[in-house]
Amino acid sequence: MTTTPASVARVAGQVALGAGLLFAGTSHLTTAREEFQAQVPSWFPADPDLVVLASGVAEIALGATLVATWRQPARAWVGVAAAAFFVGVFPGNIAQLVEHKDGFGLDTDTKRAVRLVFQPVLVAGALVACDSIRTLRARRKAGAS
Repeated sequence: MTTTPASVARVAGQVALGAGLLFAGTSHLTTAREEFQAQVPSWFPADPDLVVLASGVAEIALGATLVATWRQPARAWVGVAAAAFFVGVFPGNIAQLVEHKDGFGLDTDTKRAVRLVFQPVLVAGALVACDSIRTLRARRKAGAS
């Protein structure tokens, strides 16, 4: 396999995303547990603390998998799973804005709204870092041949 600047950037992105998820997941379970509860929508039919704990475990699992998985197509599927996770938690970010809940220094609606812009960046980043779209398209095309 040839090393290119793009492949180095993808690897760096995958490691950074994995490390970020490991940090966030650990924070869910420890120091920032109450802060994360602000992101649980009031309409969600589960105990906010349980949601924070479960999402923290999911983040730790995704983060560990991101830093440990390098062979395709498994790597591509990990990117899809991370992207799906970011889509799944997006309603919590919207709820934090709509319900005017403070957390993580997001103490104004402007700050909470700006944060929403970055969730699609995380989704795209997971797919790009793991080379998910290109890998899975190539596999589907090879299977169709």
